[in-house]
Amino acid sequence: MTTRRKFLTTAGIGGAAALASPAIVQAQTAIKWRFQTYAGAALGEQVTKPIIDYINSAANGELEIELFYADQIVPTGELFQALQRGTIDGVHSDDDSMASPTPLRQFGGYFPFATKHILDVPVLFNQYGLADIWREEYAKVGVAWLSAAGQDPCNFNTKKEITSVADLDGLKLYTFPTAGRFLAQFGVVPVNIPYEDAEVAVQTGELDGMAWSGITEDYTVGWADVTDYFLTNNISGAWIGSFFANQERWAELPDHLKQLVMAAIEAGHTYRNQWYWGGEARLRAKGEKLALRTVPAAEWAEVENAAKEFWNEVAEEGEIHQKIVSIFREYNDVINQAGPPYTFG
Repeated sequence: MTTRRKFLTTAGIGGAAALASPAIVQAQTAIKWRFQTYAGAALGEQVTKPIIDYINSAANGELEIELFYADQIVPTGELFQALQRGTIDGVHSDDDSMASPTPLRQFGGYFPFATKHILDVPVLFNQYGLADIWREEYAKVGVAWLSAAGQDPCNFNTKKEITSVADLDGLKLYTFPTAGRFLAQFGVVPVNIPYEDAEVAVQTGELDGMAWSGITEDYTVGWADVTDYFLTNNISGAWIGSFFANQERWAELPDHLKQLVMAAIEAGHTYRNQWYWGGEARLRAKGEKLALRTVPAAEWAEVENAAKEFWNEVAEEGEIHQKIVSIFREYNDVINQAGPPYTFG
């Protein structure tokens, strides 16, 4: 008992306090980040929040990240500027939506027919050199590019039934800037509004639908409740999006926290792969809100062929553009030779 009393007395004076002090110091000196995603709250729950939760639970109080959803701090189109000047410390977005002032802008989001499946994106970045290009280009403008991954394809969910390419003519669609530029040649009218306003815009007639996502997202965010049809043809097999950090804030992180952030991001990529892949199949097969429609492959080839010319136009815009388009061509040549399941049919 004497020994125990002596221990308790010592602990009360210095021992326990000394053991607890590192945690106290960590709590007092926690690095705090503000992080905004391109996604609204319902979608962000699946595509961004798991990564932030992982970091916050594993960082032992050393790093605390507050998550904001689409347009909550700044409009999505101003994300890059806010990240660059440090208003926001981290971002999850595609280059296109956040108006990246780099040659990479139009390759983020949905670059027409650059991909066929969700796994094409990490392959392109990790095996075909896109990661090096993204890292170098963003370093030039004061932003740390961390990692890219694929998500869902870019299909159409609309009030109007689409059974031919001609049915695209006149449709007012919420879509990505580059996708809208491409689709305009078929008569689509791209509409740029805040993400969370899109559902109401369909109800008021401002929009006829969206060319923004696959069917998983349509059901998740409520778009399947206000549109009637889902076109199984797509203009891109996978969204290309990335995680970014303010360059100075990233440099300030200790190496072990950088490793933690990267581990969380990679775990998040894995989660989204299965969430989207499984959702696309299940909701096409069993979803009851959207009627599936398909333009015959022979006719949809008109859209695919237009993408080839679009690639040629983009490649002429600069050296980096040409390099990226050549990588897409190289990869598509490989998967076309490989055949199914890398290609359709």
